[in-house]
Amino acid sequence: MIYSYFPASVSSWLELQTPIVRDWWPPWARLWAAELLLSQDVELDLQRSVQAVLRELSAQAPALQSNRGMWRWSLHKKVERDPGKSPVLVRILLRELEKAESEDARHIIIPLLHTLMYVLTKATGITEELHRRTYAFCMRLLTLPAPYCTIALDCAIRLKTETAVPGTLYQRLVIAEQNLTSELYPYQERVFLFVDPELVSPSVCSALLLEIEAAQGQQTPEACMRHVISHALQAALGVACHAGALQRKLLASSRPALEGYFHAVVTAVEQMAREPSPSREGHLERLEEIYCSLLGPPAARGRCGGDPLQDRALSVPLPSPRITFHLWTDEEQLWKELVLFLRPLTQLRLSADLEALDLQGLLPDWELARASMLSTDSGIVRDLPLGADELLTPGSPEAERAGLQRKGGIKKRVWPADIMMPSSWDGPLGLHRRTGRPSGDGELLPGISRLHTARVLVLGDDRMLGRLARAYCNLRKREAQRFCLTPRLSLQLYYIPLLAPETSAASRRSELGELAAFLGRADPWYESIINTLCPTIHKLAEMPLSLDTSQTVDPFILDAITYYVRMGTQPVYFQIYTVKIFSGDLSQDPAEDIFLTELKVKIQDSKFPKDSFSPRRRGVAEGPGAELSICYQKALLSHRNQEVTVSLRATGLVLKTLPASDTEGPIYCTPTAAPDTDHTCLRVSVTEIVKTSNLAGRSFSVVTNTFRTTNIQIQSQDRRLLTLSLDKDSCRTYRDVVRFEVAPCPEPCSRTQQSKVLGLSSHQQEMERNKAKAKPLLIPINTFSGIVQ
Repeated sequence: MIYSYFPASVSSWLELQTPIVRDWWPPWARLWAAELLLSQDVELDLQRSVQAVLRELSAQAPALQSNRGMWRWSLHKKVERDPGKSPVLVRILLRELEKAESEDARHIIIPLLHTLMYVLTKATGITEELHRRTYAFCMRLLTLPAPYCTIALDCAIRLKTETAVPGTLYQRLVIAEQNLTSELYPYQERVFLFVDPELVSPSVCSALLLEIEAAQGQQTPEACMRHVISHALQAALGVACHAGALQRKLLASSRPALEGYFHAVVTAVEQMAREPSPSREGHLERLEEIYCSLLGPPAARGRCGGDPLQDRALSVPLPSPRITFHLWTDEEQLWKELVLFLRPLTQLRLSADLEALDLQGLLPDWELARASMLSTDSGIVRDLPLGADELLTPGSPEAERAGLQRKGGIKKRVWPADIMMPSSWDGPLGLHRRTGRPSGDGELLPGISRLHTARVLVLGDDRMLGRLARAYCNLRKREAQRFCLTPRLSLQLYYIPLLAPETSAASRRSELGELAAFLGRADPWYESIINTLCPTIHKLAEMPLSLDTSQTVDPFILDAITYYVRMGTQPVYFQIYTVKIFSGDLSQDPAEDIFLTELKVKIQDSKFPKDSFSPRRRGVAEGPGAELSICYQKALLSHRNQEVTVSLRATGLVLKTLPASDTEGPIYCTPTAAPDTDHTCLRVSVTEIVKTSNLAGRSFSVVTNTFRTTNIQIQSQDRRLLTLSLDKDSCRTYRDVVRFEVAPCPEPCSRTQQSKVLGLSSHQQEMERNKAKAKPLLIPINTFSGIVQ
């Protein structure tokens, strides 16, 4: 079936013809008329679905809010069930994108562009003209600011290869996600789904696990290789490919024969894609040879025009990525799973603390020189034994000079300047909660490529994100000391909010889902696709379990997760804050912890002894709350350093890292106006007790004061103890606190940088330390477009 556009007048004329008149038409005319009318119906149906997606992005009506995310899913399912609709949908999406460009409706450009690229990746009947139109549109978007130009550049790079070598995007995606063996494309990806059983009910965990296992049960390596072969041949040969005969041939092939066809197709596609000027005609000839080897010479004669009746194009499914389900047990689990992904158990012997992993001889010199050894080397070159170093020609001037020179004790390797900093996971540092490009598959070390991509997806609320931030911080500290995973692994973080059903009230939902609400305001497509999954996941958990695997189902949640991890390439960066906690017991060392979204302070009823940490000040009147001394660095628009110290009586205070709403505006500064340390600020809300005296006596009133700061120190002045709660997590509560300090968490410093500082002067050491402190530690959460300004 071939769909295309026809003039409206022709369609109207056909609709006016009575059935009696149509009976006099020849068979080819009746078939042509039926195809024309059907194509018009298909176009109208797809046009209505696209318009529903567009209304979803801008509508605030409750009726449309309930079905958010379903329109995008149903649109892709229509094309997946009937691949012949793909060219029609591509034309409709291109038309809507060009309309949005002319009307400057930028809020729908990124969602439509993601939808278009997803269709182009899966489709097989897209013409070269449609590819070139899409490429030209992406090139025009390069004049727009970020994130439009960033996403458009990524799409244009992929489209340039797909235009010359059809099927490249699909093939590379399946090979990487399914970990198929290929020497020409050795990249591997895996999705790690983490769920904390303390925050998510067992029914939800079981429902998600069963849906993932049911969908991935039939995704065997043989089936994935058949999909790659079928998609590549259909994309290259088009309607000339006998899809039904090809599928029957592949199903009847043995495993060795199937692997041979698979490697032949992968080699043909990758070699052509890597050429400086790939030729679509040359690619077509090479795949035609593979096609003839599969179906024999009659297939080639059919391609030359022998048989006009071809098999209908069959849908080639795009398998969902490999997803491993994990219950969050401890903070070290993330690092352990990444190590096992990089080196499976068959290749790695894990010690008790997993510290045996190294870079196969690529450790820096400070690691190799830690152990003290007795040396018998005199340090003179002439005393070296034969073969110990490169030999010089006897009697040469070099040999005469070498005999009187001392040999250096350590050969210094040349490492890149930023090699020891695992911040390459996050891209360049800069604006707080800024957007940026995802980590690419480049070379961080010479000769070592990042062949593995770990996509870590967490489900939960702000408490789960706080635990993820702690694990991420520990991972970065470990990497700063050991440097094991960074050169070979690209780490991508994703987040799906999942609140408990009993917390579905508006107040509680807004309290535990602040970060998800911020991401939804920053990225409308994230709000539409991801923030609407929570009710659907709970409905899935309430459904009865079905053990019948023979029925074909459409897993909506798994499809949404797959779409998110594939198209969510733009990270939003969040500042991690460190808090230093001093207890009333002087014998205990100060505790250190981190938080991501909130720190809440409550006043305890108990007091600490007078001879303890901080004595009570004289002249402080008794009353509700506690007398607090607050010293903070005020956040000013001029970015000047202004320290403020104030004493007040308060019943509690809250430190938040996110703005309350869009009306409050962003709480970060422009990157050109201030150094990196001023790009973050906390919003502190203090519930202050104000004492008033009048003729009726003494009274107290409650006033909430809010200010912004970059760092803060708070101490109790009247022997009242404090309770700290981090990231709204009851498991991360500190009691009997008398003082605490909050500041942006710095980037972990490696031992190599510390050793470099030791060899500098005192002034240079201070400059290096200040430079290292100026780099805050940011955690990236991937979205579809980042922050849309």
